[in-house]
Amino acid sequence: MPLLTTLTRARKFAARAIRARQAEHDIRRVQDRLGAPADVKVVVYFADGPVNLYQMRQWYAPLKTLAERVPVAVLARSAGSAIAMVEESPLPVEHVRQVADLERFVAEHEVRIVLYVNQNAKNFQMMRYGRMWHVFINHGESDKMYMTTNQFKAYDYALIAGDAARARLTRALWDYDLDKRAIPIGRPQADHFAGQVPYPAGDRTVVLYAPTWEGDRPQAAYGSIASHGVALVRALLASPRYRVVYRPHPRSGVLDTAYAQANRQIIDALAAANRADPNAHHVHDTGAELGWQLAAADVAITDISAMVYDRLATGKPLLVTRPVSPAADVDESGYLGDAEWLEAADAAQLPARLDTLLTSTEARARLEKWVSHYFGDTTPGAATERFHAAIDLLLARWDEHAAQHVGDPA
Repeated sequence: MPLLTTLTRARKFAARAIRARQAEHDIRRVQDRLGAPADVKVVVYFADGPVNLYQMRQWYAPLKTLAERVPVAVLARSAGSAIAMVEESPLPVEHVRQVADLERFVAEHEVRIVLYVNQNAKNFQMMRYGRMWHVFINHGESDKMYMTTNQFKAYDYALIAGDAARARLTRALWDYDLDKRAIPIGRPQADHFAGQVPYPAGDRTVVLYAPTWEGDRPQAAYGSIASHGVALVRALLASPRYRVVYRPHPRSGVLDTAYAQANRQIIDALAAANRADPNAHHVHDTGAELGWQLAAADVAITDISAMVYDRLATGKPLLVTRPVSPAADVDESGYLGDAEWLEAADAAQLPARLDTLLTSTEARARLEKWVSHYFGDTTPGAATERFHAAIDLLLARWDEHAAQHVGDPA
C-alpha cells in the first residue's frame, strides 16, 4: 500500500511538472502581448483557470467601454486564462503567476480600483492591499445562495443589479452598510448583447435551453439536464415548429456521470435531428460569446442560475426549471416566487406549455414587473451609464482619501 501511494504521488507530481512546463512555453509564445499599461488605474483580478472564463467573458464588452474613459487591465493568475484572454479579450492582460509577480505589479502601478468577478480564495492575496478599493462585481445576478454570502463584507464595495439584490442582501447580512457599500448599476452586459445568429430567419419558434451544471453540493443542485433536459429537448425536436438552441454550462457533468451522459444524449439528439432535417438548424452552442442567444430566442428555458436574470434583462418570456433535489436552496421571496416554473414531470409536454406562455397577457404583465424590480431602467445604454458613474464615484472617493493621507508611511 505505501508503494502504491508513493507511485500515485509521483505520477501526480510528474503530471503537474509537465503542465507547468507547457504553461511556461505557452506564456513565452504570447509574451509580447502580455502586460498592462503603465498608467492603469482599474484592474480586474481573475484567479481562476480557463474553465471559469465564462465569468470574465460576460464583462468584456462593458469593460471595453469603461477602458475608453480610464485605463483598465486584467490580472490573470493562471497561465491558461492569461493566454486565452490575450487571444479574446479587448483588454491588456498581465500574468501574475506568483505572489511575487503580484507584488511587483502593485509596486509599479498606481492601482485605484480592483474588480472581482468571483469569490476565489486567491482573491485574498490581492485584497491585502489597503490603498485601493476592492470591488465585487460578480458574474451574474440571481437568487442563488451564492448571492447572499457573507463574503460580500470582505470587499470595500459591491456593484449590484438593483432593488432585488439590495433586498436580498438586507435580509441575509447583518451590520452591512448597503447605503454606502452596495451601488446599483443594473445589468450593463445587456447593453452589449451581440453575436451573429447562426441560423437563417424563418417561422420556427426559437427555444433557448440554457441549463446550469449539477452543482457541488445538494443545496446548489439546480441543474436540470438529467431531470428535465432530455425529455424537453426530445419533445421540441419531435415538432417542426421549433428550433432548439442548447447552451449547457461549461462545467456540466464534471462531477456526475449521469449528468454528463444526459448532456451527451441531448447533443446527439440535436445532431440527429439536423441530419434528418437540414433545414431545422438546431444549435449546440459552446461559443465564448453570450448575447445573441438571449436576445434572439422567442422563449428561454433556464435553471436557477444567472441565466434566469440575464434573460430577464431582455424582458422576453422564460420558463425556469424546478429543481428535483429537495435539498436545493430555492429563494422564492423574489422573482422565483412568481416565475413560470417547469416541473420535471411536465417536460415531455413542453410544446403545450409554450403555447400558453406565449399568449398569456397575465404572464407578460408579471414579467414586466419583475424586470423593473431586478434591473431598474433597462433602456439601452442606461445600465452602462450607471456602471461608468459607479466607477467615477469610486475614483473620486479614492482621490479624497489619498489627499487625506498624503505623507503617510507606505
